Amino acid sequence: MKSILNIWKFAAVILLFAFTAQSFAQDAATGPDRRPVKEVFNSSLLIDQQTNIGPYKGGLELLIHHRFGTMDKGFSDLVGIYASSNIRLGFNYGITERLSIGIGTERYNAFQDIYAKYLILQQKRTGMPVSLSFLTQVGLDARSKENFGKDSAFINRFSYFNQLIVSRKFSSKLSLQVAPSFSHFNAVDSTQWNDYLGISVGGRFKVYHEMSIIATYDQGFAVMPTLSASSRAEREAKLIAPKPNFGLGLEIGSPTHCFMIFASNSYNIIPQKNFAYNKYSILDGAKGIRIGFNLTVRF
Repeated sequence: MKSILNIWKFAAVILLFAFTAQSFAQDAATGPDRRPVKEVFNSSLLIDQQTNIGPYKGGLELLIHHRFGTMDKGFSDLVGIYASSNIRLGFNYGITERLSIGIGTERYNAFQDIYAKYLILQQKRTGMPVSLSFLTQVGLDARSKENFGKDSAFINRFSYFNQLIVSRKFSSKLSLQVAPSFSHFNAVDSTQWNDYLGISVGGRFKVYHEMSIIATYDQGFAVMPTLSASSRAEREAKLIAPKPNFGLGLEIGSPTHCFMIFASNSYNIIPQKNFAYNKYSILDGAKGIRIGFNLTVRF
């Protein structure tokens, strides 16, 4: 009888444990889903903007940026395809799942750049509503000495770009981002300032499988230096204020490739140049609009 009683006690403990385990499992199943949101964007690029996306740990990306000439000559140069173009080749590498670095070279002004991007916060299915990344980049104007004054120091060739990227995937189709930035140039001519603030807004909307409509907006604002009233007025009279940049295009993505074709009014690819030196707006018509494409290949 005592052994039977012990068996019943043991069975009761097993049943209690099973019931408790099932309760915990049910709580886990019905509780908050803390998994990260995947594919907020399909690429580290969105036309001229950076996104919160980077290569996976140990992953390598090849990037090709191409901007054709302006469309103002019409079909005589095939809406800019035969005109002078700008191109950048770059490589990105994932050091960790959150940290990536990159290097690139741009045809215009023989511009060389290196950058690092870190994912500070990642959007979760429940809880964290946005992703937040920090981007920092250093650029070098590598043209020959003849393009600079004889007394110009080498350090004057450098410029810098820093940006916070806030993005959110609202649904399986819609993703948006907003990104404030700060640019600095060690040396500029009398028509430019050394420092610029910027704001970028971009979005992607899937229309069919991995095909999406993409759009971007960028605007730079000159930061006035501390000068005397007369000097400030003289400099402001010469200032060439940057025009806003709009981009509209089509993105086609796959697990290993991302292709974008678009029209925008920006010729510069390096971001600080885009925010400070954009000369034409879409209101200036065909002389400011260019066709471009980006290609990302993941290894």
